[in-house]
Amino acid sequence: MEKLKNRVAIVTGASSGVGYGCALRYAYEGATVVACARRLENLEFLAKEAQEKNYPGKIVPMVCDIAKEDDLDRVVNTTIEYFGKIDILACIAQGGLTLLSNVENTPAENARILFDQGPIYTMLMIQKCLPHMKKAGYGRIITCASAAGVSPVDNTVPYGMAKAAIISLTRNAARELGQYGITTNCFLPVVKSEAPSNRGTSKEEQDAYVAAMIPMKYLGTSFDDCAPVLVFIASEEAKYFNGQVVGTDGGLVPLV
Repeated sequence: MEKLKNRVAIVTGASSGVGYGCALRYAYEGATVVACARRLENLEFLAKEAQEKNYPGKIVPMVCDIAKEDDLDRVVNTTIEYFGKIDILACIAQGGLTLLSNVENTPAENARILFDQGPIYTMLMIQKCLPHMKKAGYGRIITCASAAGVSPVDNTVPYGMAKAAIISLTRNAARELGQYGITTNCFLPVVKSEAPSNRGTSKEEQDAYVAAMIPMKYLGTSFDDCAPVLVFIASEEAKYFNGQVVGTDGGLVPLV
């Protein structure tokens, strides 16, 4: 516990799913977490949960729409104003998740939305945090991709394209920024989802379907199975861990 003591983190997509689990785990490990998303009520619930569990860190809710660059500026500037530094940037949010389709039927505008609210906002957040990390000589940047970015998944073409771009962005950032004491790594989560199934089945049936494909025959959770990996990547111990793409998926998608 407290592997992230005295660290300041920005986590996008923190109102649900993997982002929620990551933000909560970072607070569990002692970090001050600026938790960003559009749904304030969910962020306030997250902050209350960390407080009621007496975690050593804290959650600071901040409403942010990743599609609006002014919101990204406000998050970074406010974090610096109140806490004086940004040690960890975890870009987990991804917009446009209702716009998935196949090659033949994907409108260019849908692909642009997924890029704007995926790799492009992630790049902008890195750019905005970078001066502060370079000044400190320290930084941990964590991006979120998907199995769809490395292996074909039916009817997810614009999503897979955006996630592949995030992987490329991660590797380029790692190559450029490592000299400043800043690491950049990417994770590919497959965990229990809060989202409704798109297969015409119940959430429980969907979870069982995915679990059956995982070698461990177990579908993990964000807080217990995915977030501990993100804690390591965000920690001082991971100073030599850079430019890596890590699957938090029980071995579902081979990455090598």
